[in-house]
Amino acid sequence: MNRLQTFKYELMPSGQQERQMRRFAGACRFVYNKALAQQKAWYEADNTSKFSYTKLANLLPDWKKDLSWLSDSPSQALQQSLKDLERAYKNFFAKRSRLPRFKKKGQGASFRFPQGFKLDAGNARIFLPKLGWLRLRLSRPVLGEIRNATLSERAGRWYVSLQTEREVDTAQPQASSAVGVDMGVVRFATLSDGSYIKPLASFKKHEQRLARYQRRMSRKVKGSRNWHKAKRKVQMLHSRIADVRQDFLHQASSRLAPEHALVVLEDLQVKNMSRSAKGTQKAPGRRVRAKAGLNKAILDQGWAELRRQLQYKMQWCGGQVLAVDPKNTSRTCPECGHVAADNRKTQAEFRCVSCGHSAHADVVGALNILARGHRVLACGGDVSRARPARVGRATSVKQEPAEATRVGDQLALAP
Repeated sequence: MNRLQTFKYELMPSGQQERQMRRFAGACRFVYNKALAQQKAWYEADNTSKFSYTKLANLLPDWKKDLSWLSDSPSQALQQSLKDLERAYKNFFAKRSRLPRFKKKGQGASFRFPQGFKLDAGNARIFLPKLGWLRLRLSRPVLGEIRNATLSERAGRWYVSLQTEREVDTAQPQASSAVGVDMGVVRFATLSDGSYIKPLASFKKHEQRLARYQRRMSRKVKGSRNWHKAKRKVQMLHSRIADVRQDFLHQASSRLAPEHALVVLEDLQVKNMSRSAKGTQKAPGRRVRAKAGLNKAILDQGWAELRRQLQYKMQWCGGQVLAVDPKNTSRTCPECGHVAADNRKTQAEFRCVSCGHSAHADVVGALNILARGHRVLACGGDVSRARPARVGRATSVKQEPAEATRVGDQLALAP
């Protein structure tokens, strides 16, 4: 089978090359916003007007004539920005994302080359159109044939992502075990075999330092040199927090993927779980500060990113990932099946009021998650009798729609 994989490296450009990359990224952002404005104008004039990459690409030469500075940027990169807009509209119509919005300066500067680049791995450098040779930190070898190169800026540093394609043998699972995983805050992941992974809490470890940097930044005159220096420190610390969390998640997913043939997760609605409890002026919420602390802890875990990594790593290992309804997983007795809120005495203690079975609540949740995964595989659907979560309700209880659908060779919950 064909495997698409991306290898990301830090670039070491000269001052002139860095200025050029900023110009190219700005030109691509301008073309994206101008094409989006044009598409909206066409739709307002004719509601039946559909997005057309060809129509917008034909306007690009005229835009270059009117704005001569656009010609200084690579044509391929400008065309790829239109491709990005086309993909954004496709995701919107497929209900995978919201309506495309205008890009703001200073956020997500990037551009892409589909061809015209050359990688010199022996000398750790890469050739890019209109930029020449750039040095890069070649931390690991590039496997496969390079399809495109994407340059992006993050916290003042530039990176290149090389997407490759190569033919690999269809993976066969080396393990035969199945495991259920209960996600949490006190324990990052509890497995149905009784083991667990301790949380990292990357943001919590750097929170005080980040607050100190932000206070220093707030005291500077906005737009001044000192303000930009303080902003750079804040950005670098945010980047550090994200990198540490990403490394932790990669280690966790790399540990789980080769050891199990089936991993069953909860299909958590993190957006609903981390919604504010502030309420409105007429109906103010309760325990707002406590809920805010819980929301911060939830968002610091990276549950969705772990699921994303597991999905492709399990596929590489020949395994499978299932997502099941998380409702009442920690309130259901795995021995007799009795469901009651009184079963869970505290955060960690579970004692069934019907049969007296006792265990750690997270382990009980992991066992129930694994059992639901087995029922999904056996019956082709979720039989847990769970009800969909009510839209707009702020809650910390794990809730998700109950209906399951099959996508390709895997099962996923329907939105």
